[in-house]
Amino acid sequence: MAHGHKNNDEEKVIFVGDSRVRKGSGFITPPDYTAYPGKSEAFIPNFLLKEWMVGVVVLVGILVLTISEPAPLGYPANPSASVIPMPDWYFLFLYQYLKYPYASGDYVLLGVLGVSGVAFGALLLAPFLDTGKERRFYKRPIASALMFLSVISVFYLTNVAWTHYKHELEASGQKPEHIQREEEALEKHEQGLPTSNAPGQQQEEVAIVDKDDPAMETYKKAGCIGCHAADMKGQGNAPSLRGVGDKHSQEEIVTIIKEGYNGMPPMYDQAVAQGVTDEEITHLAEWLAKQKAEQ
Repeated sequence: MAHGHKNNDEEKVIFVGDSRVRKGSGFITPPDYTAYPGKSEAFIPNFLLKEWMVGVVVLVGILVLTISEPAPLGYPANPSASVIPMPDWYFLFLYQYLKYPYASGDYVLLGVLGVSGVAFGALLLAPFLDTGKERRFYKRPIASALMFLSVISVFYLTNVAWTHYKHELEASGQKPEHIQREEEALEKHEQGLPTSNAPGQQQEEVAIVDKDDPAMETYKKAGCIGCHAADMKGQGNAPSLRGVGDKHSQEEIVTIIKEGYNGMPPMYDQAVAQGVTDEEITHLAEWLAKQKAEQ
């Protein structure tokens, strides 16, 4: 306000406004925290870029392993086969846990929903319950004790489940499919053949030697086709008999028929019950010994 004259009629009023806005400096570069040990860093792009780089390296490694060693094909499904069901290895601890009396039978609801719900609920609530600033595990006794107890429990239950599974296999005389695959791969390796059953690496099909031999009728009459199929290619857990002469001699085949082999029960009595004579069994073993990949 300024007073130009003493006369009030000529008095002049002036208003002055001042509005200031700080000039922007463009993109703000995140501070470099490397000079401050123990401090954090900017999530974008520093931390996120590192995570992406690690993820790419892991993905490339998985792709290289997949390309270099394709996954083997499993055996055809056989609904009549006698198998011991087992989950994947990372579910073995839960599989064993559900065998215990307080988690099965009349208490199955408690085992499936009660105990598991408490365990997973505690895991979800852990960040809200453990609000301490200390991050050293030896200064967080409760959280560390629960973690070690959980890890020990998982290892213990997994070991018990696998040990019990192996005892069941020994008692029943069964051989798991992955063991059969390993034995077949070892035999192929010793013969200089590809060890994988993946497409493009399968060996040429072995032909049946002397299809018109009377031993073929003995093969059917003795009931061998029930496991090894009429085309001798095998089915389920029963192996192919094409090329069996490369693995076993005539004497060994006779012994296998009479005593069994690798989970296969003795078939001699069954063959005799079907009217097969000892001479026919001997001739059948001789004919099977001729089944070789190369003639």
